[in-house]
Amino acid sequence: MRYSRDPITLSLFDLLKAGPGPSSSHTIGPMAAGADFARKTAALAPEIQAGAGGVRVRLFGSLSATGKGHGTGPAVVSGLAGCAPDACAPALLQRAADPDALMFLTLPQGRNISIGPQIIEYGPVRHKHPFNNTLIIELLDAPYPLRRNGQDASAQPAGRTDCRSLPRDESGRSPAGAGNVLFSAEYYSTGGGFIRRKGAKREKRCRPPHPYADMKEFRARCAESGLGLDELLMENETALTGKRPADVTAELDKMLAIMRDTVLRGCSASGALPGNIGLRRKAAVLHERARSLAPFDRALCLFNAYAYAAAEENAAGGLVVTAPTCGASGVVPAVLMFMEEQLGLDLKARRRGLAAAALIGFIAKHNAGIAGAEVGCQGEIGVASAMAAAMLAHARGFSVQVVENAAEIALEHHLGLTCDPVGGYVQIPCIERNAVGAVTAYNAALIACNENPASHKVSYDEVLRAMSEIGRDMNAKYKETAAGGLAVCLVEC
Repeated sequence: MRYSRDPITLSLFDLLKAGPGPSSSHTIGPMAAGADFARKTAALAPEIQAGAGGVRVRLFGSLSATGKGHGTGPAVVSGLAGCAPDACAPALLQRAADPDALMFLTLPQGRNISIGPQIIEYGPVRHKHPFNNTLIIELLDAPYPLRRNGQDASAQPAGRTDCRSLPRDESGRSPAGAGNVLFSAEYYSTGGGFIRRKGAKREKRCRPPHPYADMKEFRARCAESGLGLDELLMENETALTGKRPADVTAELDKMLAIMRDTVLRGCSASGALPGNIGLRRKAAVLHERARSLAPFDRALCLFNAYAYAAAEENAAGGLVVTAPTCGASGVVPAVLMFMEEQLGLDLKARRRGLAAAALIGFIAKHNAGIAGAEVGCQGEIGVASAMAAAMLAHARGFSVQVVENAAEIALEHHLGLTCDPVGGYVQIPCIERNAVGAVTAYNAALIACNENPASHKVSYDEVLRAMSEIGRDMNAKYKETAAGGLAVCLVEC
């Protein structure tokens, strides 16, 4: 288990953040890396900037293996052009994917360097960098039109890249004609839109007033302080970020509104999703047909429609909230919509519940992982289902122990879930898994809220330990590379 005794110092809005789909590791993280690189180049010495003529981006791990289907190249280019994830519309990502579109990395004194899909190089899937999803961005003294066999690198087919055909040179030398490296930065996309830059000092936040590193310690802090779950999180949040409670509440309400809007957009959209799979949206059909069903089936069909809606919007590159990732961004919104539309829980209850969901995501990220490239889909849909189960239990007023039990049940029954996206797109089996994960979350909360809490045997910390061990042992071909599992079998069958 990737366990640290250091207390969790994440903000609620480090975990819950808005950005474009289809993958937080592949779009939000790389976009943030591109934006950071743009800021770094703007601060370089004038003589270095004066000699700049091009940019090169190298992708490694699953960023390379499924970067085409996940939109990684356009995301990096958009970030280099100054786009922020929460303000990036699908149209901008489409423009960044167009080799004929004019986009620029802007330097001081009004100098512009042309950027586009031609600057992206898809490197080795297997590499020696410390994180699976690594990208290296370089400022060059000449334009970078990488070519192989007379073809531009951007001419690779969309979707999955055969890892056997990927370049194996990790020396960092620029190809002939690509120019010399003036400045370089190495980034790691660690899941949920989080990035790290090699050599950068981590942001130092104060020690929270109620420190905890796992669920056991969190329960102890609640008992010591006499605070409820969301009250304790609020005190930590205000201390860590300096925000007023009213500002935190407003930001939580903003995340709730974005998730609700994502579901509503998805329920009214139709047609095929982007990519060469030709998968057609189902949310609107499910939502419409639910009207003719018997009450119980109607509620369940609507529940599935909500999850499909948000997951399909994510697959289309729409604005979603990472909960904890883009690939799993349909689970929590579906449960929230069900809580509002079917259970009649008010805004205050849903807000309190979202805080509990964040807690479960915090502990998972701190002690195991939430990236499909690191631990498989158990860290995405599994953790999202655990977050949603905890959210429902807390919103209904149950104890911290019951909230933990709900999260544990949901995650336990996603252990071993592989990440095997067909064609490298976040569509099959990803969209359907969001619906199944949402229903599992509801059932987990139902069980936890009606069993005797004292009889529950497995803790959330223990199931996270199991998930971490399984993820460590899982073959790389089952972790977001589209090189095994359903990604291969569906094509071959």
